[in-house]
Amino acid sequence: MKLDFDKGNGLLPVIIQDYNTLQVLMLGYMNQEAFEKTKKEGKVTFFSRSKNRLWTKGETSNNFLFVKEIMEDCDNDTLLIKAVPQGVVCHTGSFSCFKEQTAKGFVYKLEDIISKRITENSEKSYTNKLYKKGINKVAQKVGEEAVELIIEAKDNNNELFINEAADLLYHYLILLKAKNFTFQDVEEVLKNRNH
Repeated sequence: MKLDFDKGNGLLPVIIQDYNTLQVLMLGYMNQEAFEKTKKEGKVTFFSRSKNRLWTKGETSNNFLFVKEIMEDCDNDTLLIKAVPQGVVCHTGSFSCFKEQTAKGFVYKLEDIISKRITENSEKSYTNKLYKKGINKVAQKVGEEAVELIIEAKDNNNELFINEAADLLYHYLILLKAKNFTFQDVEEVLKNRNH
């Protein structure tokens, strides 16, 4: 990665995006030192123009941004960092500096939650209990939820319909996990079909 810090008088604009939901969280600036520290520690560190020093996001609030991916733009003078936020991002208490958290993209956060419940092997977790019963039980549950959705689709109760749709998607994500696939794998198939 050969970044051009000279264009911005030693600073690069850095867009922070939620790794799971892809929601834009904030914009900050990095100098070379902040960039190197971010790569080394795995936590986003900016150069604060107001404080005139390095500033690791979360250093006082513990709402760190854990780096998952760093990408440079086509001119090598802007960065996109996909990160996992630990708590709210904005100093106002908002999830993002660009308004509140949206539901769009939440399916990836849910997929991450499902994975954690299984990895942590929580005895109280419905997700973990179902997963441990094996592929047949998980697939059966997806089938039951699909039938319930079809039944609700024939009626006029929109609240019941949308809740059954959510139940189906939730159990489908558990089935994908049980088969060692992700929702992104399914999206990739759909994307490839759309040529």
